[in-house]
Amino acid sequence: MSLKVTVLPSGLTVITDAMPHLETAALGVFAGAGARSEGEAEHGLAHLLEHMAFKGTTRRDARRIAEEIESAGGELNAATSAEQTAYYARTLKEDVGLGLDILADILTESIFDEDELTREKNVILQEISAVEDTPDDLVFDMFNQAAFPDQPIGRPILGTPDSVMSFDRDAIRSYLDTHYRAGRMVVAAAGAVDHDRIVEDSTRLFAGLPTDKGPAPVSARYHGGEFVVDTDHEQANVLIGFAGRSYRDAASPALGVFTNVLGGGMSSRLFQEVREKRGLCYSIYAFQWAYADTGIFGISAGAGAEDLADLVPVILDTIEATAQAPGEAEVARAKAQMKAGLLMSLESSSVRAEQLARHILTWGRPLSAAELIAKVDAVTVADVRNAGLALLASAPTLAALGPVSTLPRLDSIRTRLAA
Repeated sequence: MSLKVTVLPSGLTVITDAMPHLETAALGVFAGAGARSEGEAEHGLAHLLEHMAFKGTTRRDARRIAEEIESAGGELNAATSAEQTAYYARTLKEDVGLGLDILADILTESIFDEDELTREKNVILQEISAVEDTPDDLVFDMFNQAAFPDQPIGRPILGTPDSVMSFDRDAIRSYLDTHYRAGRMVVAAAGAVDHDRIVEDSTRLFAGLPTDKGPAPVSARYHGGEFVVDTDHEQANVLIGFAGRSYRDAASPALGVFTNVLGGGMSSRLFQEVREKRGLCYSIYAFQWAYADTGIFGISAGAGAEDLADLVPVILDTIEATAQAPGEAEVARAKAQMKAGLLMSLESSSVRAEQLARHILTWGRPLSAAELIAKVDAVTVADVRNAGLALLASAPTLAALGPVSTLPRLDSIRTRLAA
């Protein structure tokens, strides 16, 4: 069996999936703490920590970190999400040990130099500005804030200029010590990997991690609401959403199928009705974001101001029609798309390592491809209908940015749905 799992005495989980046909490996250290783990005065701190981890340790300065991995032909990266922070390395098979050593070094021996911190704060301010200059990115932050108001899970991951500038090295160290604990962390690797060697190295390299799980994040509550900003952009970006499902919810696979039927591809109802038949927009799709204890479903569309008055009613009518009567053929097609997407993703060692870590952090165990496919196969047309109807029973969320003076607002959406 290629999949192996070892839980170290500290609570740190090591999981690997050997792919013998590969000459490279993807590995990462995944912490079960992200933006929603932040306190009120810590907005943006999880993301700042991710940046600062690469800026020097007791053994390597920032330049040496970059040179060591790149001299071996490898690469490093990291990402912060609402619930997790991931630190990645891609290496040749003979350099897996080097990649893991660097990842451990930046997570256990970072010094958070003040000069580096000043420079990196400025980098993040530029990153925030870049999002603000990109309407189709910014509208998603607005959408999340409207859906989850006054909650860590609803705040922009990057923080604000004021919050980022307020942090010092003590704040970063405090967050790291509080949330980066062995019981809530995973070392995951896929590709040309040796499980026993990674276990041996991880035992040594992460020996200093605190052994408990640390505090759990604050529970999230989907609320729904409106965040609309009228600007002079050429196009309006519109998001309409409803309460989704958590990873652990038994109805999550059915909502996934509903999402694909409604707006998962060129054959989906939204694409065919809104773009192909009516030409009301260039891009339209449905999505769902699942978290540990909640979720959100949404439809994203971009359109000119002259089309908004027609676009929103068509979207709502299409959601309702799909919820009332999903067809057997389109449900079968959506399930085939989901299963193919899952199997295709497993051909990537990077995706495989990330998926395994997410499984451990979410369910405490890896889910096999067969188990995931079985969950999709078990979804019936009735399940899809129930998932769609449950969406429409929840409070709607509306976010829009651009020339939106003709956009139907949240009250009119509520009224239309109630009717």
